[in-house]
Amino acid sequence: MVLNNIEDLIEKYHNAETSLQEEAQLKAYFASDNVAAHLEHYKPMFQYFSQSKQEQYTKDVPLNSKKTKLYQWISVAAVAVLMLGLIVPSFMGPTEEEKQEALMVYNQTMEAFNLISLGMNEGKTQLTNLAVAGENIDEGAKQASKLSEFNTMTNKILKNK
Repeated sequence: MVLNNIEDLIEKYHNAETSLQEEAQLKAYFASDNVAAHLEHYKPMFQYFSQSKQEQYTKDVPLNSKKTKLYQWISVAAVAVLMLGLIVPSFMGPTEEEKQEALMVYNQTMEAFNLISLGMNEGKTQLTNLAVAGENIDEGAKQASKLSEFNTMTNKILKNK
């Protein structure tokens, strides 16, 4: 019965569902000498946890207060810069005259782009017409080669008579 309980606790331990009391039961079981053979491989893990819990860091940790004060002032300066960046543009934004001028420049730019677009579209239609003309010239060349074959055959027939 106890073995089934330990196996259930190990399963819960692997699923991270154990309470502190259940983990204490597991540690006590694996610390004892009567551990089941098929659970023997868990014993070093729980012994390690018990040993690592007793370890302590004994060296002194030096605290440099001068550096922390410098970092504090840097953080204060960063916050001040951010606040100025958010507040100043709302007070010193563009005037109505500047907004109107910007809108006029925008409209002029859009007109220029429309003219360029019209010119490019005209060039595109001209290239399309040129391509169609090139196809017609190729077709005419094929027809001309057929005509020369016809003339050759006609000459052979007339000379033979």
